[in-house]
Amino acid sequence: MRAVAALLVLCALALSACGDTLQDRPIPHNTLETLLVAPYPVYWLGRSFQGMAITEAGHDPGGAFRVQYGDCVEGGQSTCVTPLRVVTSPDNSFVAGGDTRRHSRLVRGVGAIVAQDGHTIEIATAGVIVGVYANSPRLAAAAAQTIVPINEAGAPGAQLPARLPNTGFGSTPLPSQVPSPLRSLR
Repeated sequence: MRAVAALLVLCALALSACGDTLQDRPIPHNTLETLLVAPYPVYWLGRSFQGMAITEAGHDPGGAFRVQYGDCVEGGQSTCVTPLRVVTSPDNSFVAGGDTRRHSRLVRGVGAIVAQDGHTIEIATAGVIVGVYANSPRLAAAAAQTIVPINEAGAPGAQLPARLPNTGFGSTPLPSQVPSPLRSLR
């Protein structure tokens, strides 16, 4: 009888390990604090958007901030594609797109590039480029109408600030790219 009970406990533990690996887990407050202290506006959609909570937020070495909403909908090991991602890049001289089919339009009073059949919207506003990447054109369009800076005043749907001239961010080397000063060996 004990062997059967032990086997049932082991089976229950094994099955619980196979549970939903895509659960929403709140991100720590200090993760959002990095967005608040950025030296330029960082755009987001609030703590949740259309029922999707923030599942990740971060800052890359190139200066861009990303905020992801919702659980992974596709991907493999170490790969996650969330339904919605907002990326703020301080390099306002670069608008992604390459050779993809795209068209220009106004979004909240400023120029934007719409690509990938509406799944991607790149908005040039103030000294940044805000990229909205979504799993549907409807979701991307709704997010573009709602984005606001987390570290400045703004209102969903309000006119966005006009694009600034090239800020030169892309031509400034990253700290890791600057060589250490030379010293004499005496």
